[in-house]
Parts: sequence; C-alpha cells; structure tokens
Amino acid sequence: MVKRLAIAKFAHESNSFTPGETGDAEFEAYGWYRGNAVPERYAGTRTSLGAVLDFLKGHPEWQGTFLTSAAANPAGPVTDATFEKIMGEILGGLRGQSWDAVYLCLHGAMLCAGNPKADEEVIDRVRKVVGRTPIGVSYDLHGNLGEAQIKVATVAVGYKTHPHVDMYETTEKTLRLLTAAVDGRIRPIGALARVEALFPSVNMRTTGDGPMAEMEAIAAAAEKKYGVLDVTVFGGFPYADTPYAGGSIMVHADGDAALAERVAREVAGEMLKRAPRFQMELPTPAEAIRKALASPPGCAVVLENSDNPGSGGIGDTPGLFRALIEAKPDVPTAFAFFRDEPAVAEAHKAGIGATLDIKLGGKLSDLFGDPVPVQGKVVMLTDGRFRNVGPMSTHLEVSLGRTALLDVRGIKVILTEHCVSPNDPGFLLMHGIDPSKLRLLCVKAKNHIRAGLLPYVKTIIDCDAPGPATIDMRNFTFRHLPEALMPN
Repeated sequence: MVKRLAIAKFAHESNSFTPGETGDAEFEAYGWYRGNAVPERYAGTRTSLGAVLDFLKGHPEWQGTFLTSAAANPAGPVTDATFEKIMGEILGGLRGQSWDAVYLCLHGAMLCAGNPKADEEVIDRVRKVVGRTPIGVSYDLHGNLGEAQIKVATVAVGYKTHPHVDMYETTEKTLRLLTAAVDGRIRPIGALARVEALFPSVNMRTTGDGPMAEMEAIAAAAEKKYGVLDVTVFGGFPYADTPYAGGSIMVHADGDAALAERVAREVAGEMLKRAPRFQMELPTPAEAIRKALASPPGCAVVLENSDNPGSGGIGDTPGLFRALIEAKPDVPTAFAFFRDEPAVAEAHKAGIGATLDIKLGGKLSDLFGDPVPVQGKVVMLTDGRFRNVGPMSTHLEVSLGRTALLDVRGIKVILTEHCVSPNDPGFLLMHGIDPSKLRLLCVKAKNHIRAGLLPYVKTIIDCDAPGPATIDMRNFTFRHLPEALMPN
C-alpha cells in the first residue's frame, strides 16, 4: 500500500535589527514555489528538498505531495501578512486529505512582526490540522528552539555542519526517522536542554578545532554511546530577538524520555563550559586590510561579518569599502559587493566602457555610515544568474538580479540588484574574477563562504564594522531576550 507524504518548506532567518521587514516580494525573489514547481526547482541539488526528491525515487512505497516551498534571504522579521499567506497555502494543502506523514523544512530562527516564536507557530498550526499524523522537521544549526517545538513534532534533526554542507544529509536522516516512526519501528521522544549563553555566529564554525567543532564531536560521541536517534547542537541566531535565543541541545531517543533528557543536559553542560571560548574580538576593516596585505603570498580575504547577508546584512554598509579605498592597494583587488539597484540600472543604461560618478554604500540606511563617492568604469554587465559550483547547495540556481562590475581605482567592484551572500565561487567567477589570481578580496560574508573559497585562497581574516550583524551585541536593544542573556 502506498503511503502519502506531505512536504512543505517555510524558512527564514530573521534579524531583528535589520532595517525593514521581509514580505511577499522578498520571498518571491528568493524562492516561493508551489506544487510541481518545487521539484523543478530542486531536482538534482544538494539541498533539503533535493534529498526529499531522491528519497521518493528510492522509496516507491511513498508518494510525495509538494505543497508550498517558501524561503527568503535573511533580513528583517517576516510581515504578519506574508506569514499568514504562506501558512494559508500550507494548511490549505493539508486540509481535507489523509496523510501518513508530514515533512517540514524550517530554519528555526524565524520571527514575525507580531510573533517572536514564528517557527513554533508553524508546527502548532500544522499539528492542529493533521491531528496525530507523524511530523518530521529539519532545522538549521542556528535555530532558536523552544521545548514546545520538540513536543509537538514527532521527530526533528538539525544541521551538524557550519558552513552548512549537510542540508541534504540532515533531511535524509529526518525522513529515515520519520518513516521508521510511521512503520512503528521506532517511537521517537524528544528533549531540549537550553544553554544560558548568547553565542556569536562568527565563531560557530564546525571546521578546524574551535569550540563548535568540539561540540559536534561530543554530540556524535553521545549519540553513539547512548544509542539515541539524534543529538543536535544549536548555536542559535543571536540577532533574532526572541525568548528562545541562545544555545540549545536537542536529543531524540527511541521510547525513552528520561534518556533523551539526560543526554541533552549532559551535552548542554559541555557547551556551557565552552561558552567563553565562543566570544572573540575582531579587527577593524583598516586593521584587517593591513593584515591581509602583510600575509603570505596568495589571495587574502577580508570578511565584513557585520553586513553578511546570511546574517541579515543589507549589502549596503560602507565600513569595509571605505577602508579599502583609503588603503589604496596596489595589488589585484576585488570587492563583493554592494546591493545597489539604482547604480546597477545606471550602469546598464550607460553600457560597458562608460564612466560613472556615483556613491556606494550608506544608501539604504544612514545607521551604519555615509556613502562613499567614487568614479567607476563599467567593465561587465550580467543578468546575475548562475548555478552553485561549491559544496553548499551544489547545483542550485542563484539569482542576484542584474549586476554590474565596475573598475574603481583599479579595484573590481561588484554591484547587484538583490542582496545575496557571495558564498559560492560562482558569484565571483561569473564576473570574470578568479579568486586565486587576486591578492586581496574584500567580501560581505561570514562563514559559509569559506567552504567555497578554500580551494582558491591562502588567508581569511574576519573584521567588524557598524552593521546589522556586528559582533558586539551591546549595540542592539533587545525586548524579548531572557534576562540572563542580556549583553552587558
């Protein structure tokens, strides 16, 4: 007998301190698909929904129905109207039908203008519609979770890597556990242990020998030692102002609630011990550029963490760019990027070879610095479309909107219409920029870009500047954060 699986995605990482909100237009620009358009978008990709499609191919006993897949780039909280519209599509697709299981692809750090616990709201509403039907959920490593989410879902699994190169594998495991629960082979019971600390995401990489890498090793060892179904370490997303902020450990055991709680508390204790090691200080843009130019031969990268679009950055803060212009580097240099629709339009109208007198940065908000006046020559124009070639979301098509490449005092500067993290080498390569041929590359990015750039570069230096994702959390006014986590 064929079993029916309902599939939906509603994912957003919401930054409470990014100017503006995230509405219909932002979801449509990044990816809001319905029905058959979902498999057309994700077939053959190393993504969560790519994993669902491959699962269905390999399990003919399951018939999948794609409802809605909606995601937007990290930015301000989702508007209440957009949240209701997307939820209406998902719930409308679920109602009036019989399902054997439901799979939800969520992020875990979504906020609405009127609700700081939006992911919990998604699961609650789905549960009310489908009754006792098993629900499996996959989460991002930066999820801010509450205990209610664990109790309402049948089983949940979170990413184990940062950069997130295991989206596919996370969904594979979620579906494996979910379908085993449907068949009665396991009885998942979840537990969540909170870690009373606010963790900066810049030091949350699972590569190398840092504290998050240690935590992932501890979680994997605990999973094996105690024979539980899954142990996920959540670093949390500190820029989401929610009562659920901070780290947490999620554990699912087979029919043993006490075991799940014991393992969760044990691993949480290990994370709390390491909390001071997650904290760090970063150089200013000027200091980082000096360090980069003094580094060993090869491409040196300076990352402007504070305006990383993957953390809710706006692609418009001028701090790093101003320092780069003032440094006057006499080496092959590129800057990625500014989101500047008017400048892109002006460049496309003027054409290749034209010289533009423009201001860059500080246009969308005056909170983070004034615009930088420059003169730039248009050297390339594109439609902004490429497919990822790196290890994160491999083969997924990306749209930057139209783009323009300017030569500003010998520096190659990329301008885009959309605010998209330059995490994949394809972002640079489509503009004729081979990172391995550069001496200095300045980028609005944080951790994900490392996975794609490592084959090309020798040195990576993080810096901090005014922006919606600065490392100094004292720059922000929180309203919902637990008192114990308030920055001081």
